[in-house]
Amino acid sequence: MAAIVLALAWTAAFSFPGGRAPGHLRSETAAARGGPSGEDVSLPRPVVDMAIVRESEDPGKTVNITLDDGPSPRWTPKALELLRQYKAKATFCVTGPNAAAHPDLIRRIVAEGHRLCDHSISHDSTMDHKPVAYQEKEILDAKRMIDKASGGARLWYYRAPGGAFTPQSRQIAAAHGMRNLGWNVDPSDYEQPGTNRIIRAVQQQIEKGPTVLLHDGGGNRAQSMEALGRLLPWFTERGYTFSFPEAG
Repeated sequence: MAAIVLALAWTAAFSFPGGRAPGHLRSETAAARGGPSGEDVSLPRPVVDMAIVRESEDPGKTVNITLDDGPSPRWTPKALELLRQYKAKATFCVTGPNAAAHPDLIRRIVAEGHRLCDHSISHDSTMDHKPVAYQEKEILDAKRMIDKASGGARLWYYRAPGGAFTPQSRQIAAAHGMRNLGWNVDPSDYEQPGTNRIIRAVQQQIEKGPTVLLHDGGGNRAQSMEALGRLLPWFTERGYTFSFPEAG
């Protein structure tokens, strides 16, 4: 009898109202409450696939241009002009504060047929080591800012800064209709290694898959823009079609 009372007391001590653990404990307890497909039942259910997507939504020989860390009043207009010139399309992974500061650029991105991606509030590449409540705030606060800047245009994807995804952050994004966006090609253009090195890295890595990671914000992107201006016709000459990552 004493053992039963003890067991009941232990269970009560580790119960949470409504079955939802505090944010800083969710990641530690998720496995014990796993739902279908590894979902954390303490979080909203996904409405799109939680998996990280790198594939194109179109068949054939395709390339998905993605541009991170903007919008930048200096570099994003250059990127948009190059995309227009070469009849290309791209996905812009924007931070919440930059979107709020430059809603005109966000609306121009949408108006010119490109897609938006949530790239968090503070671009914290250690998010995967932070509490789930922190990850949720980074993603959803950014979403609110981007939604306001765009006038409610669809926010297609979420890309974790530095690829710092967790199962919970992927579920949070997917519960709000955003596919989790990875990449296949990373020329490390943010390090400003030189235009030729950026171009060479993209050309060498494109065999890995279609999604190319470049930057139009977060620093001096002169090399990135020069590389983009030379890569877009290179892709066309070699029979690539410009596409978007899968979003279904």
